This record gives sequence, structure tokens and C-alpha cells, in this order.
Amino acid sequence: MLNAIRQAALTAVEAAAPVAVMFGAVTRADPLEVNVDQRFTLDADFLIVPESLTRLEINLRHAHTAPSGTTEDALTEPVVIRPGLQAGDRVALLRVQGGQKYLILDKVVGA
Repeated sequence: MLNAIRQAALTAVEAAAPVAVMFGAVTRADPLEVNVDQRFTLDADFLIVPESLTRLEINLRHAHTAPSGTTEDALTEPVVIRPGLQAGDRVALLRVQGGQKYLILDKVVGA
């Protein structure tokens, strides 16, 4: 009976605060790990990462004609559009109700 009362109390508290804003730091980029408020570390299984925070690179081919009349490739390496999350990045997170998943909102800069 005591366990049932405890469970009911926990459920009521979770229902009153469906989300919580937290801050963390990326400790590892691959596989992703975030240390939250210097209290615990979350791995990729617990994190929801929006597309805007993932790495995006594209392969561009650009050729130009040199004054000698030869064609040269100017770009051979992929161009990084978004670097994605890197170790040391500070992030803002939303804890989803129940605390099993955390949505990374964005990187935090300044303060």
C-alpha cells in the first residue's frame, strides 16, 4: 500500500511539471554524450537531436580554366555547412515527461 501511495505521488509530481529546462556540455561527439548540470551523463539513447545540430557536408566540384588553357579542380574536399555538435559545446535541453528522453534545443553561447 505504501508503494502505491509513493507511485501516485510521483505520478502527480511528474504531471505537474511535464518538462524541465536543463543545461549540459557535450563530452563526446561520436557517440554523442552530454553531461547534464555536472550531475549525470546521457548517451545517444536518451537524446533527441534536431537536424539543425547534426553535421552537414556536401561535395562540390568546381573546375576552372587556368590561363594556360588547362582545366583544374579547385575544390576536392567536402565543404562543411554545419559542423554538428562537438566536445565542449554547451547545450540547452528539455527533459521530456518521465525523464527518459531529453530534447537538445540548441547550442548555448555566451553566459
